[in-house]
Amino acid sequence: MDDDARPAARLTVLSGPSGVGKDSVIELIRARSPWIKLSVSVTTRKKRDYETDGEHYHFVTRSEFQRLVDGDQLLEWAEFAGNLYGTPRAQVEGWLAQGRPVLLKIDLQGARQVRATMPDAQLVFLAPPSVEELRRRLIGRGTDDEETIKRRLAHADEELAAEKEFDRTVVNDFVERAADELVGLLGSSFLTPAHAAAVPATPIHPAPIQTAHPTPALSMPTQLSTAHQQPGA
Repeated sequence: MDDDARPAARLTVLSGPSGVGKDSVIELIRARSPWIKLSVSVTTRKKRDYETDGEHYHFVTRSEFQRLVDGDQLLEWAEFAGNLYGTPRAQVEGWLAQGRPVLLKIDLQGARQVRATMPDAQLVFLAPPSVEELRRRLIGRGTDDEETIKRRLAHADEELAAEKEFDRTVVNDFVERAADELVGLLGSSFLTPAHAAAVPATPIHPAPIQTAHPTPALSMPTQLSTAHQQPGA
């Protein structure tokens, strides 16, 4: 397929139930397809020792985050465990303007927010080979107590029921195959790493924050996304 025949690059949102293997698919794409841009969330959470600002998250203060919300600079945002998380609009739009495909991993509620703020975004649902396999993965982790497992299973049922809201479904039966299928859906003229490297990267940072005035209290969305802080998704 020549470049002109390829679909234009756009934001692709990857979502799916906890335990389906989203992180595994994302990490394989990161290693194999470095020209695909992975959206980096903004957070007020304290940076951990192993984390790099701008790679794992953009770390900001709560007042800086509020400015981003007030300036409509986030595609979606939420509060989880006392910390704020959001997807920078300028970061995504900047990469798309360069013709680079952008991939964002987020949960169901966050995907719904992105649909509302960027209707052209492509929503991809990562599905397990079967419900039984998903339950086996959730139970077999060995890191959760019985009550947590029950909550995860109940939440997984809700997420599976929302599959019809998505544009495409990719079944994660084998992580390599699922990653390849997802890359094929992204759409871009960047067919090789060399081609992608030919365009200089544009650093995307939160807008400068003026702190001369007090920050008003946040008005939280009705439904809050927890995707930014879900270990082992």
